[in-house]
This record gives sequence, structure tokens and C-alpha cells, in this order.
Amino acid sequence: MLKLTQLSNCAGCAAKLRPDLLSELLGGLPRGVKSKDALVGFETSDDAAVYKLSPSMAVVETVDFFPPVLDDPYAYGQIAAANAMSDIWAMGAKALFALNVVAFPKEVDTRVLKEILAGGASKAKEAGIPILGGHSVQSPEPKYGMAVTGVVHPKKILRNSGGKSGDLVILTKPIGTGIATTALKRGVASKELVELVTRQMCALNKTAGEVFASGKFEVHALTDVTGFGLLGHGLELARGAKKKLVLELESVPLLPGIADLASQGVVPGGTKTNLAHAERGTIFPRELPEAIKHVLADAQTNGGLLAAVAEKDAPKVLAALARKKVDGWIVGQLVPGRVGIEVR
Repeated sequence: MLKLTQLSNCAGCAAKLRPDLLSELLGGLPRGVKSKDALVGFETSDDAAVYKLSPSMAVVETVDFFPPVLDDPYAYGQIAAANAMSDIWAMGAKALFALNVVAFPKEVDTRVLKEILAGGASKAKEAGIPILGGHSVQSPEPKYGMAVTGVVHPKKILRNSGGKSGDLVILTKPIGTGIATTALKRGVASKELVELVTRQMCALNKTAGEVFASGKFEVHALTDVTGFGLLGHGLELARGAKKKLVLELESVPLLPGIADLASQGVVPGGTKTNLAHAERGTIFPRELPEAIKHVLADAQTNGGLLAAVAEKDAPKVLAALARKKVDGWIVGQLVPGRVGIEVR
């Protein structure tokens, strides 16, 4: 039986290029034509590009694709689609439509690709948006994802860089999907863990995004936790706010068994790279095990949303999420101090 994960060098969002390499590559490129209507570009490593069309409307554009993260092609398609759409909701925007992005080996039965596409279509239907086309190429390694278009009011964009001192930081999904899928690939993941991580990665961030973007609360910054891990995306939040993010270790939700797997060396390469990058801006407790550092840096696939919310509104946000059957945890706070993360 074909195992999709054996066709990939690395799984899911762990396949992303290193943050430091991206910075080096993009830093030397010409920026093209400047435009006063380009509201969000790649300067702050935000989740999507935003371009103003009128005083009341801006278009939001993102693209995301990756190699198989599971062996089940239908579930892989669902996860890749949900992950691509997440960037729209992480900007406080409404998704409009999607285009498929496909790379597929010519040696593999095309019925597998049909299942992948069907999985993606099911998530687009759940999100309430059409798939209007796409692009496909032959490739030795399968890859699937989407380019997604959305809209937002120019004054209601939720960037990753708007956090304020005193904001509480809320996370909406447990971390550990990179370690879990690496365990699956190595044949050491329990059936229960595979089922749990599959459900979590398939879950849309739409409802959580709508709560944060509702305008009922002071949400100062928003992003999603994906390939650069909680530490990497937390650093983006801290640097955007020019504050220190105090991360409360005991408050960070983990998938069950993840810390034990990390202590056994079940850690994806992308997670190790994330940690090497994040360590430059992170202060850890002196005796913190390396395995726990890897968990905090673990490359997530369709991870939760990470929001900086005014302290007075954080309980209300958690209550609103709970009413919509979305989990939420306060994992830290933005405070004055040296810009970066302090894990306590």
C-alpha cells in the first residue's frame, strides 16, 4: 500500500525554508514598484499580502502548499486546504475563493491525486468558498495547497505587529503536530495520537478568526502558528510590538505524549532549525530540557491562531471562543523589556 509520507523529504509546514535563509534571500531582492495601496507586504513576515482597492475594501492574498503530512490522501488534502485558508482568517479577513496548487509524480496512480483534491474541496465547501481553478505540474515529490483570496476593510486588518504592552496572548490549538507526524512517519505514533492530530490539523481556523475579527474586543495583533513554531511566530508578535513576550510554559497546551516523543529524539528537521533560529531571541530557564525547547519550536501544520488581546478583554474572548466550541489558552503576556521571548 502506498504511503504518501514516504514520498516526501519532510512533512507539512516543516518543509518551509529556514526563517534566517528567507530573510537573507528577500533582503537582497528589489521590491518592485512601490504603491501607497500596498498595505501589508513581506516586511513584517505577516500571514498574507493586503492591497487596498477602495476606502472600504482591501484584497487579501495568500498561497500555501506542502508535501504530504499524512498517508491518507483525502485527509492530506483537507489539511493542506485548511492550512492555506488559515492565513486569510489570521488577517481578520473574509475568504472569497481559492485556486488549487498541485505537484504530482507521474508514477503514482492519479486516483490518489483525485482523493487529495476531493479532500481540499471538502474543506473549501466547509469554509463556504468556491475553488475556481488552479495550476498543476509533474514533480518527483507530491505537493498540494491553495492560493486563497479574501477581503477586509483597510482599517480592520489584524496584523502580527500591533501588540501593545499588557496584552494577553491567546493560542487556540495545542502544539506538537510536527513531532506527532514525524512519529507517524517513523512508525512510532499511537493510533490515538494519529487520530487526534489528524482532527486538529483538519480543523478550520475560520470560527476562531471570526471571533477575533468581530470588533467586539480589543484584538491588537493576530497570526497563526505554522511552520516556524510557537517560538518563531511568538517572536514575530514580540518584535512587531517592540515588547517582550513572557511565555508561561505550564500554560502552553501540548498534544498528549509530545514531550515524551521529543525526549526520545522524535523531532523533525524543521523543528531543530526553528529552535536554532529562535534561540537568538529567546531566554529559557537554565535547566529547561532540550526536548521541551524543541516542543516550543515545533513546526506546526495548520496550528492555532495566536492573538494579542487587551488584558480586560481576554476573559471575554475566551468565553466567546468557548461558546463557538473553540478552545483557547492564555499562554503569555506582552510586557515592556528587551524585545524577544522569555520562557518562564
